[in-house]
Amino acid sequence: MVLASVFRTFVRLFTHIQLMPVLESGEETLVGGQAVMEGVMMRAPHSYCVAVRKPDGEIVTQEMPLARLSEKRPILGIPVLRGVATLGHAMYLGMKALKFSADVALHEEVKKDAEAKGKTLETKEGEYSGAIPGWMMAANLAFSLVFFIFLYKFVPLVLTQWLVKVVPAVENQILFNAVDGVIRLLIFCGFLFAISRTPDIRRVFQFHGAEHKVVFNFESGKPVTVENAQSFSTFHPRCGTSFLIVVMLVSIAVYTVFPFESFLAKFLLRLAALPVIAGLSYELIRYSAKHQGSILAMLVAPGLWLQRITTQPPSDDQAEVAIRALDRAMALELEQGGEAVIA
Repeated sequence: MVLASVFRTFVRLFTHIQLMPVLESGEETLVGGQAVMEGVMMRAPHSYCVAVRKPDGEIVTQEMPLARLSEKRPILGIPVLRGVATLGHAMYLGMKALKFSADVALHEEVKKDAEAKGKTLETKEGEYSGAIPGWMMAANLAFSLVFFIFLYKFVPLVLTQWLVKVVPAVENQILFNAVDGVIRLLIFCGFLFAISRTPDIRRVFQFHGAEHKVVFNFESGKPVTVENAQSFSTFHPRCGTSFLIVVMLVSIAVYTVFPFESFLAKFLLRLAALPVIAGLSYELIRYSAKHQGSILAMLVAPGLWLQRITTQPPSDDQAEVAIRALDRAMALELEQGGEAVIA
């Protein structure tokens, strides 16, 4: 029973970590966010807050001030480098938010398991940090990284190499990387569709939709309320879903520049080029957001289509959680001397 509970928790965390790039806005904008377990994380330029609804209905928050990386280290404001730094920082904050949300969401379940073994979960009133042990988060992160490399780098390359034997024309440098990219994209879409059928992930996608609606509401200048937020779309161009689609398209171009022939060289290129591809993709997304009438703006279109899977219409309760996260983040932003609009 205990092992089954640990395995179930591990799988839930693993799935959420795999989805993190999809759920994260990943840009230093005025307001961005991420869906987590039973909640939403919102961040402003100098503040951060994650709000989670407990099983008993109470909303609890974790918040802290932030410093923009480009303000701390000006070199990280250089194009491409700023993308890598921003995305790395976004993943760090995402893991922190996921850890808090998992602790809150699973606190009662873990507490019952501990009591069944005659133990007591060592947490103070209002704290949840003991629900998910550090080793589980570390193991999940390591496993998720290996899984990502295997599924999106190794498998597409193996399948494309096999296809070359069946259709020799695929050996052409451009065609090879195009096929490799299409296979990667199909795997990604298939994975998203498969896990979207599970109730747990469907709720995460509803919170993802709540985050988008509340961000749209904030950007509109209207008072941020549940009623106003629910009137907006769940499809947002700055979503991590759009970013990942751009990453996959950019990777095709980058891989084509390097005419490596051996399987090992091609695989190592796919690992080494990850930061460059991420940085270039960030710049393209950033440019397309500022020039929405340009041809490059079309790059985000496939991501908007895919958000039909990764975002779902939220309930009013879920929108309320997203608003709480935004309100607390913006209140903290004001305390840091920034500008904020509070609903």
